[in-house]
Parts: sequence; C-alpha cells; structure tokens
Amino acid sequence: MYKYKQLKLWQKSMNVTADIYKITEKLPDKERYNLISQICRSAVSIPSNIAEGAGRNSKKDFSHFLSIALGSSFELETQVILTEKLNYLSKTQIDDILAQLIEIQSMILGLKKSLE
Repeated sequence: MYKYKQLKLWQKSMNVTADIYKITEKLPDKERYNLISQICRSAVSIPSNIAEGAGRNSKKDFSHFLSIALGSSFELETQVILTEKLNYLSKTQIDDILAQLIEIQSMILGLKKSLE
C-alpha cells in the first residue's frame, strides 16, 4: 500500500480537479447536466483512482487503477478542448488546464513504469 496523499501525482490531480470545479461554474447553465457533469466526473475520477489503486495490495492492481486514471485524464482533456471549441472558456484557462493534464499524464506513465 502506498500513502497516496503524499504522492505528488495525487496532489496535482486534486489541484486540477479543484480548478475544474471552479471553471465549470462559468459554463452556461444549459450545460449543467451535460458537459459540466461529465467534466466534473472525469476530473474527480483521476485522483480517486490514484487513491484507490494506492490502497490495493499489489503493484499490478495499482497499475490497473493508474491506467483508469490515465484514461480519465484523456477524457477530461477532450472535454476541455471541447469547451474551447464552444467558446465557453478563455484560451488562457484552457492552456493552464491542458498543461496540468499533460504533466499529470506524464507522471502517471512514469509511476506505472516504476511499478513494472
């Protein structure tokens, strides 16, 4: 078992999730049950799966949950890009989130590799 709260990866994914919740407040109300809901679910899935995997008893299980977190990060990246195409968020907001996601994706891949 890993102490997930001490993992920089988990901390960064929690930060991006908090950022996502803040910026989704700026999206149109008509997206509340569609895009906003999906974005928030994808975002919270990243640190949640890191934590769940860290609590498992094997490296194989941890790696599996890291794969799920990685998939959620790409899902979130796609949804954030969509908000840009719909002109819901500024380029600065989008670029900041995407940069954080790229860093998280790289960290997930690095941690997965270290578990092999």
